[in-house]
Amino acid sequence: MRWQGVGYRAHDPRWTWTPLSGEGAAAKGGRFNPVGVPALYLALTVEGMFLEMGHGFGHRFDPLTICSYAVDVDDVVDMRGEAIASCAWRYEMAMGREPASWALAKRLIADGAAGILVPSFANGARADMANLVLWRWGAALPHRVVVHDQSGRLPKNPASWSLGG
Repeated sequence: MRWQGVGYRAHDPRWTWTPLSGEGAAAKGGRFNPVGVPALYLALTVEGMFLEMGHGFGHRFDPLTICSYAVDVDDVVDMRGEAIASCAWRYEMAMGREPASWALAKRLIADGAAGILVPSFANGARADMANLVLWRWGAALPHRVVVHDQSGRLPKNPASWSLGG
């Protein structure tokens, strides 16, 4: 399916110079991307983004830079209405087992999917909160994702970030 809309993401401020990178997810792995597979995780609501970033503890946040993204992506699999197990993927990974959500992601990627729409698994998420997880995205259709930065406030490279205190 084609999904068009706005997605939201909160970044560690040190990495805001690369808001479209999926390398952090690739380095650590995520619920729907095995280690080594870049992914862009976007919440479909601002409230959902805060729940995802606060891990269900809305009163406890590390500093974040919040961005919104214009999304127009084809080849998305909508799994919001499916019975997707909220697997304990981190535990499975720590035990040396492949999480079920990774097996699902690998199968969908092999079948040509660019991404997946899934319910939010964050503590306190409402049934209508969802995330878009992308494995293929760029500046052009059919997998276009553009960060909203009309006034050019985001840093352009790592040197733009001042580490002074």
